[in-house]
Amino acid sequence: MLDDRKLAVLRAIVEDYVSTKEPVGSKALVERHNLGVSPATVRNDMAALEEMGYITQPHTSAGRVPTDKGYRLFVDRLSQIKPLSAAERRAIETFLAGAVDLDEIISRTVRLLAQLTRHVAVVQYPSLSKSSVRHVELVPLTARRLMLVLITNTGRVEQRVVETTEDIDEDQIANLRNVLNSCLDGCGLSQVQETVADLPERLPPEERQLAATVLSVLLETLVERHDSKIVFGGTANLAASDFNVGLRDVLEALEEQVVLMRLLGEANGSGGMADLTVRIGSENPYSVLRGTSFVSAGYGTGDRVLARLGVLGPTRMDYPVTMGAVRAVARYVGHILAGS
Repeated sequence: MLDDRKLAVLRAIVEDYVSTKEPVGSKALVERHNLGVSPATVRNDMAALEEMGYITQPHTSAGRVPTDKGYRLFVDRLSQIKPLSAAERRAIETFLAGAVDLDEIISRTVRLLAQLTRHVAVVQYPSLSKSSVRHVELVPLTARRLMLVLITNTGRVEQRVVETTEDIDEDQIANLRNVLNSCLDGCGLSQVQETVADLPERLPPEERQLAATVLSVLLETLVERHDSKIVFGGTANLAASDFNVGLRDVLEALEEQVVLMRLLGEANGSGGMADLTVRIGSENPYSVLRGTSFVSAGYGTGDRVLARLGVLGPTRMDYPVTMGAVRAVARYVGHILAGS
């Protein structure tokens, strides 16, 4: 168990290394931090921290740098999430509130996270399986073709073209539109199939064929896999942050989006939206990401997590700032979706 003084020394080492990018020596710690002890005592504490695996010496006669174990203790016991300033919060809210649809919300969120943290931003689309129907629209396109538009409570908009075997009657379209919205408004997407099972029978015989065709396309839309849709950006930040060991492998892993999907999925069991998940270095299950850390949080409406977002960067990251930015952006995205 580390005493308070050794914890203070570890905190100082992490903060200095993140700030300077250089291994930290005992003399620098005494000069930069008010530790209240002599350089000899700091050296002894550093030797103890190294023996316990919290710091390491990358080169002979060099200073010390934190290990993954040291960063973990810093995150769990030493770091305090840095709150955003009032100006930063207003800027985030204004930037996200300007989005006109879900695609733009996701796009703006990726850009915002990448700019705030200077890391790679990853945002998962809200899961269709966790959404409900807000509105169904039927738009005639030609004599035998119409557009089916499904709008969910999370802002997802799914569009499909429906081909009919007979000319479209606009009165029948209007009636089917009303019936669909009447029975599906607020219906969870996982319950749609059961809800519309007998819908054609509620319509006049001459309208049942059209209803069956539209419902077939609607149900096909719902069974497609949309939970895997993610967007990421800011990969240039990896190179800018002097991340040079295995950079090519990390970039290739980012292109293989299944890795990002699994990272977000594995973080999903950690709790609700207020909880942050921080995976540091060797805690990542993928060997190519052992030199990175991944900070993520859930976002959604009310107490319901709809998806996750986060950032990936080198283990030498400013954890308090990164964690604060991820948490704040996740909350604002949830507020925007709740009001959309």
